[in-house]
Amino acid sequence: MGSSEVRHPIFARLFDRLSRLMERDVGEHRDELVAGLSGRVLEVGAGNGLNFGRYPSTVEEVVALEPEPYLRRKAAEAATQAPVRVSVRAGVAESLPVADGEFDAAVASLVLCSVPDQARALAELRRVLRPGGELRFMEHVRSDGSRKARVQGWADGSGVWPRLAGGCHCARDTVAAVESAGFRIERVRSFDVGPSWGLSNPHVLGVGRDAE
Repeated sequence: MGSSEVRHPIFARLFDRLSRLMERDVGEHRDELVAGLSGRVLEVGAGNGLNFGRYPSTVEEVVALEPEPYLRRKAAEAATQAPVRVSVRAGVAESLPVADGEFDAAVASLVLCSVPDQARALAELRRVLRPGGELRFMEHVRSDGSRKARVQGWADGSGVWPRLAGGCHCARDTVAAVESAGFRIERVRSFDVGPSWGLSNPHVLGVGRDAE
């Protein structure tokens, strides 16, 4: 197993099932996530490829990276049914196997919660975007409520949540991290998936653009 792979065989199969069950609640947000994109798009942490069928025809190609072998196989199956050209490759967000400035946009969907080094992953995403390129992100983040945020912090810090959820963290301030990486936040909104008290709520959906 090389550095381009991460294995979570039990969680990957659970994620594949749960994510499909949640599409009734998440599907419309996925549509918004990729709406209006064009040119070449890099999707990191593509999972089982649920975004692929939602890309608009203005997208020339999607290069989709997924480090988990089971999910990558599922993504490759989904790519064959996509309305745009999708190539699925192994790869991790902290070391993207693509050239500088190669893409018009990047998509991160429920992946920045689980990368071991979020700052490095965001720096890599900025590296591979052309000047003025945009980052589309949909992630679950730390709550604004202090009580719930403390519980989320405990779940992460104790290791309980990451062990149960394939390396996921529920207490990250991802919007602030995107800004710190040099992206200008153009828009962002929050929403819940399932019960609002769940540790994986709230979610955010946003657009960041390379500030240079």
